[in-house]
Amino acid sequence: MKFNQLILFLFVSLFYLNANAQKFELGKVSLEELQEKAHPVDTSAAAAILYKKAKTYFIHEIGTGFFVYHDYELRIKIYKKEGLKWADFKVHYRGGDENLVPEAVSFSDCVTYNLENKTIQATKLRTEGNLKTDINKYWNEALITMPNVKVGSIIEIHYTLKSKNVVQFPVFDFQYEIPVNYAEYDTDIPEVFIYKPILTGYLKVNAGSKIVDEKESFSYKFYQTSDFPFKYQLSNYKAENIPALKEEAYVDNLQNYRSSIQHELERTRFPFEKVEDYSITWDGVAKNIFDFNSFGRELNKDGYYEEDLKRIGLNVNSEFERLDVIFKFVKNKMNWNEYKGILTDKGVKKAYKDETGNVAEINFILIAMLNKAGIKADPVLISTRENGVPVYPNRTVFNSVIAAVEIDGKQILLDATNKYASLNILPLPDLNWTGRLINKDGSSKEINLVPDKVSNVNINLLLSINGQGKMVGNARIQKTDYEALNFREQKSSLQSERYLEKLESSLGGILIDDYKLNDDINLSSSIIESFSFVSNKHSDVIGGKIYITPLLFYNDTKNPFVENKRQMPIYFGFPKQEKYNINIEIPPGYKVESLPESVKVSTVDGIASFSINIMSVGNKIQIAVTKEISKAIVSADYYDVLKDFFQQVLDKQNEKIILIKV
Repeated sequence: MKFNQLILFLFVSLFYLNANAQKFELGKVSLEELQEKAHPVDTSAAAAILYKKAKTYFIHEIGTGFFVYHDYELRIKIYKKEGLKWADFKVHYRGGDENLVPEAVSFSDCVTYNLENKTIQATKLRTEGNLKTDINKYWNEALITMPNVKVGSIIEIHYTLKSKNVVQFPVFDFQYEIPVNYAEYDTDIPEVFIYKPILTGYLKVNAGSKIVDEKESFSYKFYQTSDFPFKYQLSNYKAENIPALKEEAYVDNLQNYRSSIQHELERTRFPFEKVEDYSITWDGVAKNIFDFNSFGRELNKDGYYEEDLKRIGLNVNSEFERLDVIFKFVKNKMNWNEYKGILTDKGVKKAYKDETGNVAEINFILIAMLNKAGIKADPVLISTRENGVPVYPNRTVFNSVIAAVEIDGKQILLDATNKYASLNILPLPDLNWTGRLINKDGSSKEINLVPDKVSNVNINLLLSINGQGKMVGNARIQKTDYEALNFREQKSSLQSERYLEKLESSLGGILIDDYKLNDDINLSSSIIESFSFVSNKHSDVIGGKIYITPLLFYNDTKNPFVENKRQMPIYFGFPKQEKYNINIEIPPGYKVESLPESVKVSTVDGIASFSINIMSVGNKIQIAVTKEISKAIVSADYYDVLKDFFQQVLDKQNEKIILIKV
């Protein structure tokens, strides 16, 4: 099942659903709502949205054109202390770019309701509770903190977003991390705009529309104004009893599966003007983005890096070596300021001079230097994992850009914002389904971002155990590719002592000594950890017998798949293989009474496999275990198969080696 199957195009019926089927109004909070102690369906919910209503409509201003307004009303009930975070309510809005004027957000009728001595008390939001800040050059944030919010409170929020951005409406979410009792969205769209409504997720949404006649005033040449008969399409979308969106094991980004509706502009047909198409093809999207000054023009700039390029790379004959040298140089020189985006902010020249820039600036510098060195490099638009999946032609879905190079017929993907990334090993947030390579002529092609190469972890343990169950031994752990990248990123954020504490804890409380790390300066190489250890916790001595689980402190303790059903794909990130070679010396005066049977378990289509081989040789027990996941992403259709597989593996791992006195 491809992710595209999650996207359902809404074919609105001729029958218009009555938007007033249920009456919800601000200021009409009931005593029953305030007295409610828990959500009637989901008693675990810390809060719930009692209703959410929104309407999108257009207003035409003579000489300025159409503005689109998005009006929102929410009523939220707080059940538990954890739900108090809903008192802080944020709205992101555009600060403007080369083609758009800034958007504006205004709050009104925001009230907190509490029950005091069986009387409803209302506390209104004052203006000082409204804060607006700049996130970056393109985005701002409006934040309100509702007053007097406590467990049991109901808060009502009303805000309006005014925008000149008619290309894409803000996404209307039906589903949140808390239950939603009722959600309704109306759109009132003039016939000059044709939109593609797209519903994501698994929720059943009722939809309907009708056409009504209106009039609009338009100015045309010589600034004359005329009224024209106009048709509007009124559409209504609503849903009830919406369950909370909850985390599950192995999900790439929960937001990808949230039930919501998006509107993407397909075409405009204004009086006296030709019909203009938007976002019909990916090539159209690519050309539109390339034509931005902050994209194409910045990508083609030179004259700021040539001296460095002569010094580091032009004398290297091998194309692959030149690529490696330039990539390492840009990574080491440039520092990412944590801002994503497909457009530059201060520009590549200033970023190069400052040695700091956003994603676009750093990777544009890399692309420019590679092309200058005779290595064809192109930008690839991507949507990082937290941003969602680009499943249809859309100019606004991408939020980052990386580089693509082809050498000897092989494609190599690069992202110079991450100090630990290497050739074809992208930062983990970049691994989000597909990207879009943009050529200078405006054409584009899809780029697969899902890794197919297996990353490995090889673990070797050599230990002895005494009659009291105490284990003493040595460990050697080797990690490659994405496993190595993962390790480097995690360890870089911790002091050495803190890392060892965390490692000891993750390995069941063993005591580690003589820790060594062999991390080659070449990030394409594997990393190797080695240490000695002592453990008093990974065997049981009962009735003169010693019981040992074969994988010791690497033993799994629970099945990650516990739900009865799964709708979301299973995301492992990248194919991976773990190998364990364990050699245990048994104590004098003991012998092996029983060993778990050697076995191999695998799923259909070879998606997952597990094997364990155990044998006794003299006074030693030799254990070889291999776990493998061959796919980065697996359809939810395989959920039951994988759930059963992981349970079989768990049961097998927890079988005991039993030692008995001679």
